[in-house]
Amino acid sequence: MASENKNQNFIEEIITKDLENGTVNEVVTRFPPEPNGYLHIGHAKSICLNFGMAAQFGGRCNLRFDDTNPAKEETEYVEAIMEDVKWLGFEWAELRYASDYFEQFYKWALDLIKAGKAYVDDQNAEEIRANRGTLTKPGSDSPYRDRSVGENLELFAKMTAGEFEEGSHVLRAKIDMASSNLNLRDPVIYRILKREHHRTGAKWCVYPMYDFAHGYEDAIEGVTHSICTLEFQDHRPLYDWFIANVDVPHVPHQYEFARLNLTYTVMSKRKLLELVSLGIVDGWDDPRMPTISGFRRRGYTAASIRRFCREIGVAKADSMVEVELLQHCLREELNKTARRGMAVLNPLKVVLENWPEGFVDELPAENNPEDPEAGSRKVKIGREVYIEREDFMEEPVKGFFRLSPGKEVRLKHAYIIKCGEVIKDAAGNVTELRCSVDMESRGGDAPDGRKIKGTLHWVWGGDAVKARVNLYGHLFTLRNMNDMEEGKDYKDYLDPQSCVVMEEALVEPTLAQAAPLDKFQFLRHGYFCADSATMPERPVFNLTVSLKDSWGKEQKR
Repeated sequence: MASENKNQNFIEEIITKDLENGTVNEVVTRFPPEPNGYLHIGHAKSICLNFGMAAQFGGRCNLRFDDTNPAKEETEYVEAIMEDVKWLGFEWAELRYASDYFEQFYKWALDLIKAGKAYVDDQNAEEIRANRGTLTKPGSDSPYRDRSVGENLELFAKMTAGEFEEGSHVLRAKIDMASSNLNLRDPVIYRILKREHHRTGAKWCVYPMYDFAHGYEDAIEGVTHSICTLEFQDHRPLYDWFIANVDVPHVPHQYEFARLNLTYTVMSKRKLLELVSLGIVDGWDDPRMPTISGFRRRGYTAASIRRFCREIGVAKADSMVEVELLQHCLREELNKTARRGMAVLNPLKVVLENWPEGFVDELPAENNPEDPEAGSRKVKIGREVYIEREDFMEEPVKGFFRLSPGKEVRLKHAYIIKCGEVIKDAAGNVTELRCSVDMESRGGDAPDGRKIKGTLHWVWGGDAVKARVNLYGHLFTLRNMNDMEEGKDYKDYLDPQSCVVMEEALVEPTLAQAAPLDKFQFLRHGYFCADSATMPERPVFNLTVSLKDSWGKEQKR
């Protein structure tokens, strides 16, 4: 069924028109990743678009692995991609692989040779590149371009039989070495790779190039709208040439949209693989990585990523998207859904000197004030509590409304305390505070109505659990990683403070029971997620996003 939304993006407009005029009867799309790495946030946009269009118009979308290069592809990546697509909330109509069609690709390559439209070239990659020409200079014909059909068939058979070494021969399409589109200057369509394939093993030692295989895959699967990112726009004439020059069961059409560029982020799979290989990050799912698995481990939700993809829309021109918009989408969701808890990241001990001996109080605390159905929990408090070290200042500056000598603050959910004695070690470092507590202020209100400006989060020393908290920031310091200074490498912009580890943090006991990926708001700190390595006896949490919403505030101006 066609969309009734009057504010359609250009892809929706194309599909709507195709359905109305009968060009297509059923919308068929595909998401076609190469399994040579983990998916990143840019792929999420493509996933949402391809699966979303199929669902919106009552069609179907296949998940297809473009596994034509065994030198870079692994089963691990296949499994990770399937997990990511499912986690984002999508189900494919059929699971397909380019390798399913190797026999058919090979037959079409033979058809091109027999038609005089493909030839075996003995030039190496460097020679082919040198003879390709430039944007202003036409290319030069290969000395092997005019080989006979018989000779080309014989040589291609030898390539297939493994009689030649890698790089010694390739099969090229015979198109136009003077074309203004460099992609049409006799592109390579088959190369020799004597590598084990993750599905076909050692059956093949020649493999098709992506540009050759892509359109044929769409043709075999009946894809009606082959939606690609903008860098494939110049490849479309080649896509159409391959389709037009053999007998295909269906003629697909390619459409291009702008890829996602995100601030403080690199999207190159090569660079992401390098970050993993060099140990700069802790694997593909490091919470600083822009991979879908990295965002998941950091605490992002599938719904927030889907919303982000809707918010940025579908355009024809590349642009840079602010990461703050993605964070805004997540904050709005977590504010409504995340359970609240108290965690002290850099603890400072506070002794309540007039606290009744042996007394432990239990206080009610809302799990989420935005969600009454979330209920409440009990938090315990006794004589010794811990507050955040930065919440105390011995000589407070103007506007500091937290704890200082002689000043009062409210402990969240609990009592009003007043700082008395400050205990220091031999080096002059503050190690402990001695405070009095107003036992009549249970729940945090002063009985005489006096105004208390500061409210602090805390944990009770009697049941607090030691935790590791990872404070993640941007992996890179440069806002637009496309604007690197000349001569600099992307690794020159790595932020050494992108992960600050708090090993001595203390959390209330309910937080310690968190399962991996459980999400919380640590009061006054931000939103956190239990890491995949968390355990009740040693909980681990990752900072997902801070409480401050600069994007939301900017939009309200």
